[in-house]
Amino acid sequence: MLSSRAKNLKTSPTLFLVAKAKELSAQGHDVISLTVGEPDWPTYPAAAEAGINAIKSGFTKYTAANGMIELRQAISEKLKFELGQDYPVKNIMVGPGAKFVIFSALQMLCDRGDEVIIHSPYWVSYPTMAELADGVPKIVTCGENEGFKITAEQLEKAITPKTKVFLFCSPSNPTGFVYSRTELERMAAVLRKHPQIVVISDDMYNRLMFDGSKVAPHLLQVAPDLKERVVAVNGGSKAYSMTGWRIGWAAGPSHLIQAMGDYQSQSTGAPSSIAQQAALAALKNCEPQIAETNQLLLKRLKLAKEAFAKIPEFKVFDPQGAFYLWVDISKVIGRRYDNKKIEGSKDFSEILLSKFFVATVPGAEFGNEGYLRLSFATSEKRFAEAVDRMADLVNQCL
Repeated sequence: MLSSRAKNLKTSPTLFLVAKAKELSAQGHDVISLTVGEPDWPTYPAAAEAGINAIKSGFTKYTAANGMIELRQAISEKLKFELGQDYPVKNIMVGPGAKFVIFSALQMLCDRGDEVIIHSPYWVSYPTMAELADGVPKIVTCGENEGFKITAEQLEKAITPKTKVFLFCSPSNPTGFVYSRTELERMAAVLRKHPQIVVISDDMYNRLMFDGSKVAPHLLQVAPDLKERVVAVNGGSKAYSMTGWRIGWAAGPSHLIQAMGDYQSQSTGAPSSIAQQAALAALKNCEPQIAETNQLLLKRLKLAKEAFAKIPEFKVFDPQGAFYLWVDISKVIGRRYDNKKIEGSKDFSEILLSKFFVATVPGAEFGNEGYLRLSFATSEKRFAEAVDRMADLVNQCL
C-alpha cells in the first residue's frame, strides 16, 4: 500500500525521543527532557496578546498563501537590521514554520540526483528533507579539529557538477558554534567559483548570541554579491519563543520565493492568520525581551558548565549562540552498565532515559558519534538535577 517514499521515511529522532519521554512521564516517572529545541519561557506578551486579539476580532480567515503583506514588510525591515540587505515583499514568503520553509525550498530547487551539501554535525532533519526532494545529501564530516564547522577547503572538495544546494546553520544546531566573518568570507570565495549552487542559510538562532552581539555574522554581510543565490530562513520559534505557533519565513531570489509560495498554496495553504498577527507584533515590539533572553541563557550556560565539573569523563564545548551544549562522551563509550556494553551515543542515551529518566539526543543522530546534544533552555534546577543523574550513570559504568 505504501509508496517507496513512505517506506524509506525516517521518523524525526528528536520528536521520537520527546514522545518517549512523555510516555515515561505518563507512567509516573520524573523525566527531565533536554531533547527538543524549545524555550521553556512563554511567548512574549506582545505577541501572545496579538494572537488573542486576532481571534477576538475575527482575524481568523485565509491570508495570501505566501503570507500577509504587513508581516512580510515587517520581515523586510528586520532583514535590513540583521543582514544589511533590502528585500521587497515579493522576495519574502511566510510559511507554517521554518522547517517547512526549508523543506519547500529544497522541493523547488532539487531535481532527482541533485546533491545537497550538508556538514555534520547537522540538524537531524536536513538529510531526510533533501532525500524527500529527490536530492542526494552529501555529508561532509566536521569534527573537533574543524571546530565542527565546514572549512572552505572541505566545501570546495565536496562540490561536484551535481551540486545544487549548500545547506547550513549558524549558530549551529546542535553545537551552538557560530561562523565568523572570516570563515564566511572564505566560504564565499569558494561559492563564487560555482554559480550553480544555491545556499540555504538557516538563521533560526541568529539572535541568540552570547558575546554581546545583536545578531550572528551572516554570509550576506560579507558577500552581498551572492544575494541572488542565498535563501535566508528564519522564524518565530526560538528568539520569540513561538514554537507552537508554527511561523517561519524566507527571503531570497523572487523566482524561487514565488515558486515556494505556489508550492505552499498547493500543500499547506496559507499560514495561520492568528500566528502571523502574533509574529508581526513580535517583530515590532519584542527587541527588549530578546536581550533579556540572551542574559538568561548566559546565566544558564555558566551554571550548566559548572554542573558538568562533576563528570570529568565528559568534555563540554563552549557554544557561542543558540541554547545547546555539545558534549563529548567518548570516554564512556565501550564501558558497561548492568552487563550491557555501551556501543555508542544511542546506547548511552537509551540507558540514560530508560533507567535515569533523562532524555537527550545522541550525537549519532547529528552525524557525529560519541556526543550528546543537550538543551539548556530549561530551568537551572532541573538541568542541574539532570547532570546529577548523568553523573550517577557514569559512576555506575564499569
